[in-house]
Amino acid sequence: MSLSSSDPAGRASRHVPFRKVLIANRGEIACRIIRTLREMGIAAVAVHHAVEARAQHVRLADEAVELKGDTPVAAHLDIRQIVAAALATGADAIHPGYGFLSENAGFARAVAEAGLVFVGPDAASIALMGDKISARNFADQHGVPVAPSVMPTDDLADFVRRAEAIGFPLLIKAAAGGGGKGMSIVRSADQLEGAARIASSEAQRYFGDGRVYAEVFVERPRHIEVQVFGDGEGGAIHLFERECSVQRRFQKIIEEAPAANLPAGLRDEICASAVRLAAAARYRNAGTVEYILGADGRFFFLEMNTRLQVEHPVTEMITGLDLVRLQLEIAAGHGLPFGQDAVTARGHAVECRICAENPERDFLPETGTIQHLAVPEAPYLRFENALDRGQKVTADFDPMLAKLVAHGADRTAAIDRSIAALGDLALFGVTTNIDYLARVLDHPAFRAGDLHTGFVAEHREALASGAPETGRLHEALIAAALGLREFRALVLDVPEPHASIGAWRN
Repeated sequence: MSLSSSDPAGRASRHVPFRKVLIANRGEIACRIIRTLREMGIAAVAVHHAVEARAQHVRLADEAVELKGDTPVAAHLDIRQIVAAALATGADAIHPGYGFLSENAGFARAVAEAGLVFVGPDAASIALMGDKISARNFADQHGVPVAPSVMPTDDLADFVRRAEAIGFPLLIKAAAGGGGKGMSIVRSADQLEGAARIASSEAQRYFGDGRVYAEVFVERPRHIEVQVFGDGEGGAIHLFERECSVQRRFQKIIEEAPAANLPAGLRDEICASAVRLAAAARYRNAGTVEYILGADGRFFFLEMNTRLQVEHPVTEMITGLDLVRLQLEIAAGHGLPFGQDAVTARGHAVECRICAENPERDFLPETGTIQHLAVPEAPYLRFENALDRGQKVTADFDPMLAKLVAHGADRTAAIDRSIAALGDLALFGVTTNIDYLARVLDHPAFRAGDLHTGFVAEHREALASGAPETGRLHEALIAAALGLREFRALVLDVPEPHASIGAWRN
């Protein structure tokens, strides 16, 4: 599926002087970035650990550099090696993708000090907004609503006393990270000290920073986020919001844009506050401002992710914009290519994260070897992945394998197309959540837009599998016997809005 230039008015894309860009990442996001680089005529450099030498992102890139490390993750976190690889290959810039070093201020600083361009915000912005505590303080100072909270001190007993004073339930969170790590809900005073110790230990293990803080936990909250871009000079725009409320273990599994059942006035207020925050921070490049939204319509700043998000494709699907291209243009020194009034959205998009995990065993990660992969194709679908037949799925990396994204003329059409595409998607050799995602999408509460971050737990019994999943194996055997290389998506009896994203802009 093609994307248009980063200009809603249809003017020609702006010149980007980069000849070569190193991607400090792997997997599907590296492949996604390579696609845009190729369209722009820019050479791509991949990095990999020895166990990834034949990975798809390595094969797609124009050059590849092996990173040494005791583990694959350690290799991808080695700032010195990555910067050296960029210099050795003659790269002009480094794109961090998401995860790994994407929100590491030290990495952004090292890239700049090496005379290279970091495709993202500067180190100061990452330090300000990447730290949850400093970001909350900054948001509060600039009129963005924040939930009542207690900041950490060296005295755990004092922290516990002050946390008790603001009342329960509370959410304990890591100051320096995200992704659900170092996070827990505390509903009574007797749980607080133990939860704080565990959260601090987990935060230290994952982020090297054991600071935690506590904030009031909003019951049945929705998770709403706003995609922003800034020019670094105080100018900022938003590309509308995304709904990310369906989560397990505080990690998103289904995202959509726009958010369901969100009153226009409230949407405008949330998006305006995100733009105000980005502008006040003199933020440059892509970022996402996240909020929790209560049933009473009150919303509170959650955090700002100073990078491209996993779920950025749903924004691309409704706006027709290539966010990676826009990132590269801004990194090259161009300002924002258009004003807020030029940004429009059409239709609805849903993203499902395909993960190697077992929903019937509390979403425990799974390992295996991919034996068969058949992907649905349609103009309204994207399947973001870096998968190969025979590829081993290990515990070395995050269990997310791919993302299935569907667009429709409205939310119902996008949901129906997503369910049909999940039914046509065949991925065998490792247990996944594919069927589970289809059940979530087809649940009456999801279809009605009755969403909150406890959706998965609330509907656990209804979403449980009622029978062994033999149908997919049967389909796989038939496909293998007939030598079929791919399935085609079921074309639903819903209006076909456009042939491609590129066409949506005409």
